[in-house]
Amino acid sequence: MNRNLDELMTNIGYQFKDKELLRHALTHSSYANEKNLKPFSDNERLEFLGDAVLEVVSSDFLYKNYPQMHEGDLSKLRASLVCEPTLAFCAKEINLGDFIRLGRGEDATGGRKRKSVTSDAFEAVIGAMYLDGGMEPASTFIRRFVLTDIEHKKLYHDCKTALQEIVQAKHDEPLEYEVINESGPDHAKVYTAVAKVGEEILGTGNGSSKKHAEQEAAFNALVSLHEEDRADVLKD
Repeated sequence: MNRNLDELMTNIGYQFKDKELLRHALTHSSYANEKNLKPFSDNERLEFLGDAVLEVVSSDFLYKNYPQMHEGDLSKLRASLVCEPTLAFCAKEINLGDFIRLGRGEDATGGRKRKSVTSDAFEAVIGAMYLDGGMEPASTFIRRFVLTDIEHKKLYHDCKTALQEIVQAKHDEPLEYEVINESGPDHAKVYTAVAKVGEEILGTGNGSSKKHAEQEAAFNALVSLHEEDRADVLKD
């Protein structure tokens, strides 16, 4: 799709001095291979750098804003904010998938919406921003798009545990997860899983691994149960 970089810079709230850095951050390995670009033309090294910047900024933010939280809990909370599904959600907020340069095969098989692709590109953009303008714009970007709605993102990370507790309190039958579909090529599988109690399906989810699909199914189940509870309250 490769839309105009100026549009993306408007979305992220930062104007790159060196637009080539941003273009580099958006270059998937499939595109670099297809176009026979020179070595290291894809975004993997920038992703490595962005991951490190993201960890420093998120750690600093959580340390300062959660002074009563123990180290182990801080680590869990940070993990929920920088995991693949959460970063893919953040990438969707800025329509990042529309701007990634993909090989034709990767594009045809849904790469623009694949969480592994968009989350990696999101980290690469952070790395490019750090190189272009230093820690300040990178930190501003992370605080704006990652370090927000933290309770919601924490719920996503802990959703399997939360759903298990609800099911144990309300049902005699156990909570189970089942992978009901696999699609895509071997290097980019997409799994569909359901969270269910007996034959009742509580939620459905998709992911680049069985674990991520189950996590999304659990999260969607929690959202549905929450909406049902609200509806019951309104009836009463």
